[in-house]
Amino acid sequence: MNKEVMPPLHLIDRYYSDNLPLRDILIKHSKCVADKALLIADCHPELNLDKQFLYEAAMLHDIGIFKTKAKAMGCMGDLPYICHGYVGADLVREAGFPRHALVCERHTGTGLTINDIKLQDLPIPHRDMMPITMEEQVICFADKFYSKSKMDKEKTIDEVRQSLAKHGDEGVKRFDKWCEMFL
Repeated sequence: MNKEVMPPLHLIDRYYSDNLPLRDILIKHSKCVADKALLIADCHPELNLDKQFLYEAAMLHDIGIFKTKAKAMGCMGDLPYICHGYVGADLVREAGFPRHALVCERHTGTGLTINDIKLQDLPIPHRDMMPITMEEQVICFADKFYSKSKMDKEKTIDEVRQSLAKHGDEGVKRFDKWCEMFL
């Protein structure tokens, strides 16, 4: 039996049709991330980035937030917010988009190693969740500049570095490397 696969962006409507305020937050944030990722692609043609995939994956990277607890945003799920990446990946993978799912899973911070997960005792599966492909890295990088609570303002490089520094030096080092590559 051949399962018909819907376009990736239709997944947002599948999961957010009953929570329009949260859908609006997700769409606004994801659009900012997508726009920044596409700008990087335009400024760096030598990277040969797949722009259609960048747009779709950036729009879907946070699709799992509705299953988490973040009342200030309107997320009324049961899971800690840190779980939104792998939960979103599961939803996107089930819909038939395994490549997009990897972006969902690998965008938290500057990525999470299995050691990060174990040392911080994070309530997520014990596996490496590091962005690998150039598209995964660009989306992860672009995401660091936008908060879902202050969507009217892009963070500065220093603000991003300060935010990442709270979780250790490795994330800052990865971010600094991306600044050299993408800016």
